[in-house]
Amino acid sequence: MPANLPPTYHEAEKRLREARTVQEKTEILEEMLTIMPKHKGTDKLRADLRKRIGRLRDEARQKKGGTRRESYTVEKEGAAQVVVIGPPNAGKSSLVASLTNARPEVGDFPHTTWKPTAGMAPYENIQFQLVDTPPISREFMDPWMSDLMRRADLLLILLDVHADPLTGLEETLSLLAELRIFPAGFPVPPDLKKAPIHKTMLLGVNKVDSVKEEEDYRAFLELTEFSLPDLPLSVKAGYKLDLLLKEVFRLSDMIRVYTRAPGKEPNRQAPFVLPRNSTLEDLAAKVHKDFVSRLKFAKIWGKTVYDGQMVQRDHILVDGDVVELHL
Repeated sequence: MPANLPPTYHEAEKRLREARTVQEKTEILEEMLTIMPKHKGTDKLRADLRKRIGRLRDEARQKKGGTRRESYTVEKEGAAQVVVIGPPNAGKSSLVASLTNARPEVGDFPHTTWKPTAGMAPYENIQFQLVDTPPISREFMDPWMSDLMRRADLLLILLDVHADPLTGLEETLSLLAELRIFPAGFPVPPDLKKAPIHKTMLLGVNKVDSVKEEEDYRAFLELTEFSLPDLPLSVKAGYKLDLLLKEVFRLSDMIRVYTRAPGKEPNRQAPFVLPRNSTLEDLAAKVHKDFVSRLKFAKIWGKTVYDGQMVQRDHILVDGDVVELHL
């Protein structure tokens, strides 16, 4: 099957022959990989480009100091840490920049992001920490990415509706499986040598800017065999970004509980965030470590109780409860 490469590919190939530095060659090869159409006729050529990119990156690392690798960690903040992952050019940096105060570098070419960038996204009266990351792909993935993904509360897989999202999803989940990271509730291989790490995952399909792209998104869902919570998005148009944070809240399986002093109103802008099915005792420990031993009872206002109902320490709280602790 012929490759049928577009003119822009041959132009990039010419620039590659004239390139002198490792960085310049790597960027042009990545551009060629993006330009190249995906079909059986280009499979061998794509594999060759990936190998060349890998060799150039190894060469660049050796020049910078042998085998020493940079390592990054992101301390958790807010109600939950959401690590945004996916193939190159899916719009991860643009998404994080749109929803948070972070300013990751945004570009129209692959691998613009080379280290994690975190920002806080407000949702109602809480905040989620979104973390922009370098792309994960067969040809290269930063070693520190595995630790970052394993520690995250939720993984947001972002795909580009224009760039074969089916292959992008399959490759991403395959790479995660090699790191023993699986979607929550998914079966794992029986021959796994170490314990699997299950993560809540949300699928976002970006650049759904028209009716035609909405149809492409629907077709993608029909073709994929993976059943993950999903949303069509357009970072550029702001399409469904509010629903994205609402879905993050739902999947995080958390509740917001408010405390009040006798005779005073609660501060609705400062909830205590707890896992669903938390008890009054869990709340007391969250407020102060000494409160668990000193707690006698509490009065509660909420959807499942009558106003001011007296409850004991094993009472299960629900989202929106207002609690008056008595020590």
